[in-house]
Amino acid sequence: MTTERREPATTADERTMLEGWLDYHRETLAWKCEGLSDAQLRTASVEPSELSLMGLVRHMAEVERGWFRKVLAAEDAGPLYYSDEDRDGEFHLTDTDTWEEAYATWQAEIEIARRNAAGFGLDDLSKGRSQRTGNQFNLRWIITHMIEEYARHNGHADLLRERIDGSTGD
Repeated sequence: MTTERREPATTADERTMLEGWLDYHRETLAWKCEGLSDAQLRTASVEPSELSLMGLVRHMAEVERGWFRKVLAAEDAGPLYYSDEDRDGEFHLTDTDTWEEAYATWQAEIEIARRNAAGFGLDDLSKGRSQRTGNQFNLRWIITHMIEEYARHNGHADLLRERIDGSTGD
């Protein structure tokens, strides 16, 4: 698989621009994971952190699910990898966890996120609310937050990948 990162349009309308940047950051995380074995993707290479590239992908599947299913659409979508007993379960990998499963789950959540977002305008408020604050969010805020979330974690992915095999890149 070769990840194609598409540069967002420079003259697009607001929604196209926001969705373009979100997709760019999604593609960046996939690119940072490309060409590595399952063992390398499970490697927590920046001690003492237990953060790994596969853990980041599983985390972003949870984040996509949380914002676009639970909050935006008020779907009753339980956790994928974490539990009440292990709040960071997406980062706690075993030798049986595979890239194939993590990637497929993440991509499925992205597709559901796109479908759910398509039914809302940027100013439309979410049907659900934050479990932490009780706030509703408009779609613009959710997409902007997701861009921030991916950008921050793509920085982590840069460091992890460089420690694994020396690969660097934007």
